[in-house]
This record gives sequence, structure tokens and C-alpha cells, in this order.
Amino acid sequence: MSSPAARPSQAIPMARPSISQREIDLVTQVLRSDVLALGSFATRFEAAVAGAAQRAHAVACSSGTAGLHLSVRALGLREGDEVITTPFSFVASTNCLLYERVVPRFVDIEEDSLGLDPALADAAASSRTRAILPVHVFGRPCRIQAIAGVAAGRGWRMVEDACEGLGSSVNGRPLGSFGDLATFAFYPNKQITTGEGGVVVTDDPELDGLVRSLRNQGRDADGTWLRHVRLGYNYRLDEMSAALGVAQMERRAELQAGRARVASAYERALGDIEWIRLPQAGEGEVVDWFVYVIRLDRAVSRDRVMQRLAERGVPSRPYFSPLHLQPFLASEFGFRPGDFPVAERVAASTLALPFSSRHTEAEVGRVADALREAVGRR
Repeated sequence: MSSPAARPSQAIPMARPSISQREIDLVTQVLRSDVLALGSFATRFEAAVAGAAQRAHAVACSSGTAGLHLSVRALGLREGDEVITTPFSFVASTNCLLYERVVPRFVDIEEDSLGLDPALADAAASSRTRAILPVHVFGRPCRIQAIAGVAAGRGWRMVEDACEGLGSSVNGRPLGSFGDLATFAFYPNKQITTGEGGVVVTDDPELDGLVRSLRNQGRDADGTWLRHVRLGYNYRLDEMSAALGVAQMERRAELQAGRARVASAYERALGDIEWIRLPQAGEGEVVDWFVYVIRLDRAVSRDRVMQRLAERGVPSRPYFSPLHLQPFLASEFGFRPGDFPVAERVAASTLALPFSSRHTEAEVGRVADALREAVGRR
């Protein structure tokens, strides 16, 4: 018979999207109109994201994955080309290359920023390297300025994966403002949500036009509906999702403040635990956390902790599993354990805790208590 401490109580949700009456009103406005796709809300949403990223152009699309794929396609990367990227990421940052038969050239990550190590990028290059694809992990900037310097010195294009980085900045410059193209994503657990959706940003008008065509079945820029000038995709963002995004962007400061409040509550609740490393912003960084990921001491069994947390109604996730050890990529490219030791070591220690702008201080306290009970230490 389980002890009272181990009995599950009402589960805390892993994430909670924040939907106000404003979102409901704008989506209802779309539903009552005659325009459910390619309308004014998509245009408004694009303008809001472009402004937040300090970019000249923004193109709304159906997901962050779609945005990354559009970026790879727009830069003309093709079969046999290589792109330097990170093995510590969500799989979309590699899949977008594989869709075009581009070879991912992984380099190990930095222990602190969790982004690809710019010092390793140059040494990993070959005669087939055409671009670099850095990823901002969990909302924290990778060393994007150093990476941009490597790309410029080598003449590479850069696709910036800012899918988790809306609202974060480094030295006053927002994430998403560095690459030839950058992509944001808006899944329900992101800083803002459109349900499913993404936005590609750029300062290059030619790339903007090309991405717009590619996301809309390769249609010509002249607006002729049945004139297709290139291979394209149905990667459009519908008006209901765009209306949701417009309202979320209007509330962005409120949502960011809510996540900062919850992150501060975790710092107070967990800051004295010696076997936990809390996420921290680096010098010159402002971080709007996408998820709240702690790192456990090597002596602590993460699997056991996750099981015991679940018994107490507290969900958790192992963010991320190294991409090079995913079954498909390992079999396709022959990757093996030990290839990227920092990424593997970090990945073995990470644990995402329940997090959103709507979580309460009482829930954070319950998570902290459950963690202590799970490990058996106070």
C-alpha cells in the first residue's frame, strides 16, 4: 500500500496556454467573416512578429518545422550540401535539412549556453559546407554573434532556429534578427501560441518573396491563383490561427511577465538544492523561457525521479534526447554514443518541469516538494 506522500493527487499540467477574451473575440470575428485564409489577420500577425524581431519582412506559415523547411529551400540548399548544426535540439532542426537531402554536420554544444560551439564549427567544415543552422535552446541565446562571425568569415548562409526564442535577446538585439532567415514557432507551449503555426523573418526582399511563393504552392508574385512558377507547398497559416496570434502578440508583455514570475518562483523554491542546476541567463542576455529545464546531479537517477514525480501528480520531460542517437539518424548516418559527449552528458541530466505563464506559486511549491521527496533529500 502506497504511503500518503506517494499517492497521486490532481495532476499539475505540463503547460497551460493563456487564452483571454481578446483571443476568443478575434477568432470569432474571423469565423463570422467570409475570409478564413490569406486574409488581414495573417498580415497583421506577420507585421507584429517582424516588429518584435526587428526584421523588415515576416511570412506566416503552418508550423515552425514548415518555416525551417521553407528557409532551407529558399536558400537553394540541395542534395549533397552540408549544413553545420547541433545535435541538442528538437528533431525539426535536422528534419528540415533531410527533406532536401542536405547532410546535417553536427558539432558538439557548449555546456553553458547549450547551443552549438562556434569554436568547433570551423573545424567541422568541408568543401561541401554551405550554411550553418544554430538553435536557441529553451529560449536562451546560443552564442549567435560568434556563430554569425564564423558564417561571415566562411561565406556561409545562416538559418537561425529561433523557434523557442521569441522575446529573448542578447546585448539588446532580439533573437531571430541574426540569420539570413530565422524562424519562430507557436505551438501551445511556446511563449505565444497560434495552436500550430510559425513565422519566417528576413531583411532580404527577394528571400521574402520566395518564401511567400513557396509556402503558397509556388504561386507567382503577381497574384494569379493558378500560375505556379516553382515547386511549392501548402504551408499557409489559416486566419483563425493568425487571429489567435494577433491577440497573443498584443498580450506579449503580460505573458512574458507571467513566465518570469513562475521562473522566479522556481528559483526561490529550488535555489538551495545542491543536486539541481537551475537555468540561468548569461551576460548581456534577456531570456523569455520557453520551458523551465533543470539539470540533475549525476548521482541522481533521472528516470527514478520522473517516475516518483508522476506518482505525485507532477509531470516532467527529458528535454532533449540527442538527435544523433535517435534511431533513424543513427541508422542513416552511423552515429554512435560518444560522438558528441557534451550533448550526451547534458541530455542525460535535463528535466523539464511544469511551466507556463498560468502556473501558480502553490503549484511550483508542490513541484519542489515532490522533487525533494523523489530524491529523498531535503
